[in-house]
Amino acid sequence: MMSSIIQLKNLSKNYGTKVAVDNLNLDISKGEIFGLLGPNGAGKTTTILMMLGLTEPSSGNAMVCGFDATSNPINVKKRVGYMPDSVGFYDNLTALENLEYIGRLNGIDEKELSYRAVEVMEIVGLGQDMHLKTGAYSRGMKQRLGLADVLIKRPEVIILDEPTLGIDPSGVRDFLLLIKQLSRENGLTVLLSSHHLHHVQQVCDQVGIFVKGKLLVKGNIASLSEKLFAGQDHVTWVDLEEKITGILPHENELLALEGIKAIKVEGQSIEFTCNRRNMTPLIVRTLAERGYNILGVRQRNYGLEEIYQKYFENSLTENTVNEKSSSVFKKSFFSRFSK
Repeated sequence: MMSSIIQLKNLSKNYGTKVAVDNLNLDISKGEIFGLLGPNGAGKTTTILMMLGLTEPSSGNAMVCGFDATSNPINVKKRVGYMPDSVGFYDNLTALENLEYIGRLNGIDEKELSYRAVEVMEIVGLGQDMHLKTGAYSRGMKQRLGLADVLIKRPEVIILDEPTLGIDPSGVRDFLLLIKQLSRENGLTVLLSSHHLHHVQQVCDQVGIFVKGKLLVKGNIASLSEKLFAGQDHVTWVDLEEKITGILPHENELLALEGIKAIKVEGQSIEFTCNRRNMTPLIVRTLAERGYNILGVRQRNYGLEEIYQKYFENSLTENTVNEKSSSVFKKSFFSRFSK
């Protein structure tokens, strides 16, 4: 059982009457890559600022690396690396000079500073470009340098707030693979805040869906999918070399297989609707044994986008119902005094 390195208990933050974070409870295990997902304005950045001791909670507490972030923020900052969505550097300095400057601010001894800075630049894939001035760096290169900035003090936890913003698709893929590699090889705990679901799905062990200051759900994608779509039919599409006209040969035989509810033929594609999981191997094996030439197989998978959309829709529905109930109550209450 992995120990929790981040523990948020009843954490809330209010700005006047606006609730930015609402009674958040969250544990993140050591060495885990956790994705905090939600739309802009959901409260993700406010949560991160409380975890870093950069803003005080209205109630509750944030324990990071064994320290209370509010009462002991310096010890938290020593152990946590934070990369905001937009990283700034001195454009007239080289990347290596920028990194060495950051190292000095973090109290790294001059005897090992140069070695450590070069080592980190190699790790993030900027070894060949470390002597270029950062004014010549692309957005993706600056994000890598930002990661080097975070890693130079050898943190236990790194927090990345929208780290893929503005990077081209190829750069995003490389950046996320680097994050995953660093976590696995060095036991780093990573909290990745984003509203780009596809990016998060590629690297995160667990995700939390955050909407209007509330954590709606937490878990790995497979368990959340199973829980949310347990009653849904499972669909498999099989693409054939030959085109099927009329009724599919062996259709009755296929329908007799336990778990298959319906079969639909469209040209070279057959759609199988099933009420059981993992029917695809049996379907493919049966078709192959009957002489069908199979070109491709696809099955419907409920990924992070579907999970997020479902929870987001449920949240909106609940809010609408609550607002309507409140409106009905107010009309009923004030109507007593208008007669």
